[in-house]
Amino acid sequence: MSGFKDVVGHKNIIQYIGNAVNSGMVSHAYILNGEKGSGKKLLANLFAMSLQCENREPDGDACGKCRSCRQALSGNHPDIIRIHHEKPSTITVDEIREQVNNDIVIKPYSSKYKIYIIADGDMMNVQAQNALLKTIEEPPEYAVIMILTENADTLLPTIRSRCVMLKLRNIKDQLVKKYLMEHMEIPDYKADICVAFAQGNMGKAISLATSEHFNEIKEEAVKLLRNIDGMQADELAEAVKKCSEFKMDITDYLDIIAVWYRDVLIYKATKSVDRVVFSDQMRPIRERASKSSYEGLELILEAIEKAKARLKSNVNFELTMELLLLTIKEN
Repeated sequence: MSGFKDVVGHKNIIQYIGNAVNSGMVSHAYILNGEKGSGKKLLANLFAMSLQCENREPDGDACGKCRSCRQALSGNHPDIIRIHHEKPSTITVDEIREQVNNDIVIKPYSSKYKIYIIADGDMMNVQAQNALLKTIEEPPEYAVIMILTENADTLLPTIRSRCVMLKLRNIKDQLVKKYLMEHMEIPDYKADICVAFAQGNMGKAISLATSEHFNEIKEEAVKLLRNIDGMQADELAEAVKKCSEFKMDITDYLDIIAVWYRDVLIYKATKSVDRVVFSDQMRPIRERASKSSYEGLELILEAIEKAKARLKSNVNFELTMELLLLTIKEN
């Protein structure tokens, strides 16, 4: 990827960045906020490359060819610094002091700007945030700090108030599907499933499209839903045990079940297959639609959400899944 022109979605943010770069009205600090896989790192890297580019395009995009761009693309630009942290869930005050505060006083090596990209910014503890705040309050004129977060509300209000907030929105489903089909050669049906689960998150859509494990989870969930009507008590117990094999991916497993029953509900209400995600499973979906009432389908969808909430609260896994499967079987 060589520039903003290759990015799918986020046009408002890209236009804002282009205007800022071209006008020279660049802030000393930005927060890029969005869920995992939404494109924060990609946009931050392209923003940094654009700022440092020696032969920038008229729209503010980087040329992708000059010495600076080549260094940025290889990850070896001396004036684009990426902050690292040793602990998996914490950025410490020492890491901010050593990698930002003590380094930022040194002028850029070869560029107009010296750019710091702090991925996982919401992992900074309070001491680290306070240390960074001092730098953000009185930064050198050449400094640009980009803080990447999944939840900007975890940052101190004093930091948020001193940064430009760039919020990454969900990308339209048709754009995600087009990218999967045209650039990754994903077939139409599989692309529809990935789009349904990704919910506008391109990173997640790409991950699902390339994950054999997700396909395995999907096949097992669909197999369960096709056969659950005829299961006896001992078979339900075995099904619960089978679910435990996907304990680490239980959210994906439950999402698959939820999408299946939304398909059933849509087909029951419209008798149309146009909006059905599991279009290759129309026979069992039609059968379920004829057997279940609208109230029953709503109860199942509510039970799935309750199961998710219980599992997040560390309620017993087997008991939670047993209650869910019984609700599904009874409705």
